Amino acid sequence: MPFITRRGAAQLIGAAALAGAALPLAALAQAYPSKPITVVVPYAPGGGVDIVTRIVTQELGTALGQTIVVDNKPGASTNIGMAAVAKAPADGYMLLTASPSLTSNGALFKNLAFDPAKDFTAIGKIGYAPLVVVVPAASRFKSFKELVEYGKANPEELSYGSAGNGSSGHLASELMKQETGVRAVHVPYKGGSPAITDLIGGRISFMSINPLEVLAHVQAGKLRALAVYGSKPTDTLPDLPTTASLGWPKLDATVWWGLIGPKGMTADVVARLNGELQKTLARKDVQEKLATRGAIVDTGSAAQFEAFNRAETAKWSRVIKDAGIQAD
Repeated sequence: MPFITRRGAAQLIGAAALAGAALPLAALAQAYPSKPITVVVPYAPGGGVDIVTRIVTQELGTALGQTIVVDNKPGASTNIGMAAVAKAPADGYMLLTASPSLTSNGALFKNLAFDPAKDFTAIGKIGYAPLVVVVPAASRFKSFKELVEYGKANPEELSYGSAGNGSSGHLASELMKQETGVRAVHVPYKGGSPAITDLIGGRISFMSINPLEVLAHVQAGKLRALAVYGSKPTDTLPDLPTTASLGWPKLDATVWWGLIGPKGMTADVVARLNGELQKTLARKDVQEKLATRGAIVDTGSAAQFEAFNRAETAKWSRVIKDAGIQAD
């Protein structure tokens, strides 16, 4: 038996005590999740956010070894669903699928029951879909530059539709006005479908919209796509020029999705969720399922998603302020 000094014995006892103290924390981290997780979707079933959520959470739940229940809480421009999660216990069992409204509603609404910038914990980004600019098939505009040049030379003669005040399409078109100098009148609709119908009929001049919402109409020759926002082409309409390539590098607008939870979630639970989310999104079959919905996987760490949210909040708050946009 090796000889152990009194000092060595004390060191061994101290190390054992530290190891024993660490065991409950390790066991706690491994135990999560020990019951089903709810992911709130602040939109009605069947929409893009709902579909992306169901594709991802089905596989994420398998990876975590627990059922993930999708709970649709639509209404009040996503504020009902966001408020429910903001007020939930920060134990990781109620999460939210965040979308662009997380970074715009703070500037659009004056009396929210929560603070979108402070009352949530970022977990991880899922992906995005770049918006595109579309015009009626009978439109005189054959290119994005033609649309811009006409809109600058003929103030207020152009009109654009959106799914409503503060929607992604509305904010993207306002950003387009601010970056290019186009003057156009906003025509808000109660949803994207009636706006698309009027666009096809030539009653409005253009729209900024998720390409999947208009792809069938573009392929059928009822609408013409002019450009994709940002610097990266979209696989949905690969021949479209990007707004960056046309000379507007700051003209970038997407719809995006990510997971967040209530403020105060522990680092170990966030790390577990983020790690399994990244593994899930790295799978080719999951990426292919999302691609059929026009979603491009773009994930990363929780810190990266938090930084993205801060940048988007600053960007769209500026656009909303400069354009004088107010929620209905």
